[in-house]
Amino acid sequence: MTTTGEPLTERDGATARAVGPLTPADVAAILSDVTRGVVIVRSPHGPAILPHATRLVATPWTTADGLSPDGAWPAADNAGPAWPLLAYLPPLPPERLGDPGFLAAHGVRYPYMSGAMANGIASTRLVIAMSRAGMLGSFGAAGLSLQRIAAAVDELQTTLGSGPYCVNLIHSPNEPAYEMAVAELLVAKRVRCVEASAYLELTPAVVYYRLASPENRLIAKVSRVEVASKFLSPPPERLVRELLAAGRITEGQAEAAARRPLADDLTVEADSGGHTDNRPAICLLPTMLALRERIRRQNGYSVGPRVGLAGGIATPAAAAAAFAMGAAYIVTGSINQACVESGTSDLVRQMLAAAGQADVTMAPAADMFEMGVKVQVLKRGTMFPMRAHKLYELYRAYPSWEAIPAAERQWVEKTCFRATFEDVWQQTEEFFRRRDPAQLQRAARDPKHRLALAFRWYLGLSSRWANAGVADRQLDFQVWCGPAMGAFNEWVKGSFLEEPHNRSAVTVALNLLYGACLLLRRQMLQVAGLSDWAALLSDHPLPREEIERRLGWVQAATPHQNLA
Repeated sequence: MTTTGEPLTERDGATARAVGPLTPADVAAILSDVTRGVVIVRSPHGPAILPHATRLVATPWTTADGLSPDGAWPAADNAGPAWPLLAYLPPLPPERLGDPGFLAAHGVRYPYMSGAMANGIASTRLVIAMSRAGMLGSFGAAGLSLQRIAAAVDELQTTLGSGPYCVNLIHSPNEPAYEMAVAELLVAKRVRCVEASAYLELTPAVVYYRLASPENRLIAKVSRVEVASKFLSPPPERLVRELLAAGRITEGQAEAAARRPLADDLTVEADSGGHTDNRPAICLLPTMLALRERIRRQNGYSVGPRVGLAGGIATPAAAAAAFAMGAAYIVTGSINQACVESGTSDLVRQMLAAAGQADVTMAPAADMFEMGVKVQVLKRGTMFPMRAHKLYELYRAYPSWEAIPAAERQWVEKTCFRATFEDVWQQTEEFFRRRDPAQLQRAARDPKHRLALAFRWYLGLSSRWANAGVADRQLDFQVWCGPAMGAFNEWVKGSFLEEPHNRSAVTVALNLLYGACLLLRRQMLQVAGLSDWAALLSDHPLPREEIERRLGWVQAATPHQNLA
C-alpha cells in the first residue's frame, strides 16, 4: 500500500482545495496530530487523507452522517465517482484516554497518577511537578513521623493552593495508633484526597478519614477481590458505630455512610514494586471491573467507583493496553523513583537505570514483618533480599535473640547490624519511645516481639540508607521495584531518557500518555488494513517541549483546571 497516492484535499464548507501529494513524512505528521480527526479514503491512486475531519460538512449529495448512500466520501468537487471510506481516526488527545469523571473529581487534565512510595520517595517535589502538569501525585507518607507528614502537607498546600495532590495512608496492623494518628492529621489539615494502600482489612482509621467530611475523597489501592469488595461497598456498620461512639463522627455522617461506597476510586494493583501480590494486570483488571459492576447493581448505585490500573505500567504500550481494557486512569510507581524528582539518591537512580525485568525479587516487609508479608525489591547490586530472608527465618525459628545459635548471632551483628544487638536495641527503644511506646511494653513481656523489633530496625533503615545514598551500605539497600523498571529501561534505550539525569517524571508521564494515543491510533490503522501507514507512528521518547507542542499545551492555563 502506497503512502503517497492521491493529493491531500481539505474541505471547508462547500469548497475544497488541493494541498499537494503526500509523502511518508506528511502522513506521519498528520497521523501524529492526535488532537484532530483524520478521514482516510481510497482514491484511484491509493489511500488519501481528508484532514481536519471536524470541518467536513454534509451536503445534499450525502446522508446525514456525511457518507454517500454506498458508504463513500464525495470527490473534491462533489462530482464524479465517490471515494470509499477506509478509516476514520477520531481526535484522541491524552485527556480522552480514561474516565472524564476522574478528571473532574480531582481537578486534573490527564487520567494519570503517580503513586505513593513510602519514606518520602514519592516526594513533595514529585507531587508538585505532577500537579502543575495537570496530573495527580500522591505523597509517600508511609514510614514517616507525624512531624514530617505535617511539614509535607504544609508545603503542598502552600505551594499548590487549590491544586490537586494526594497523601498516602497505609495500613499499619502492628501500629494501629499510629495509623489513626495519621488519619487524624490528614483530617485536621483538610487534606481532601488520600490514597489508601496495603490494606488487608478495613480499619477505623481509613473509615474515619472517609466519613469525616463529604469533601474527602478516597483512592483505594487493592490487589485482592475480597479487599476490593470492602472498598466498593459502604463501610461496615460495626466500624461506623465504633467511630460514632468515640465521638469521631456525627450522627449525620454515620447515616450518610450507608448510602455510598467507601472508595471514590479503586486502583487495581497488579505486579508492582513494594507491597504486591504479583497478579497479572491482564487478568486482574477485568475481574475488578466486573466486581465493581456487580456490587454497584447490588447496592443500587447509579455510578460505581472508577477503576484504574497500577503495576507494570512503564511504556506507552502498557498504558495503551490499560486504557483499552477499560482503566479509568493509570498509576505509575517504580519508574517515578528513577526520576530526578523522587526522594531517593542518585546512587539508587543509577541502580534502577541498570535494572532488567528479571532483576527483582520478593523480600520480607518491615511494616508487616511478623505476618510474613513480602514486598518486591531490586536484587541487582544489593544483598538485602537474601539478608532479610535470613533474618525472617531466624525470627520464625527461635523464641528470642538469646536462643539463636552463637554463630548465627555473630553473622547478624557483623553482616546486617554492624553493631551489637544491645546497641541496636537501644536505638530501637529510642525510636519506639517516640513513635509507639506500646510496642516496648509488649517487647518487655515477649522476647520474640523484642527480636522482631530489632530485626525491623535493619529492614527499616535499609530503605533509608538507599534514600540517603549511604555508599558503604549499598549491599544493604532496600529499593522497592517491580519488573516495570526493566521494561522502561528497554523502551528508552538509545534515547535521551536512557540517562538517569534526564528522567523527569512529567516528561516520562507525557511520553506514556502521548505514546499510548499513537499506539491506539496505530491499532485503528492496522484494523483498517493500513499497516504501512501504521508503521509510520512511533512511540519513541520525545522531549517534553515537543509533546506539549504537538498537543497544543497552553502554559497559561491554570495547572489544576479540568481541560477535558
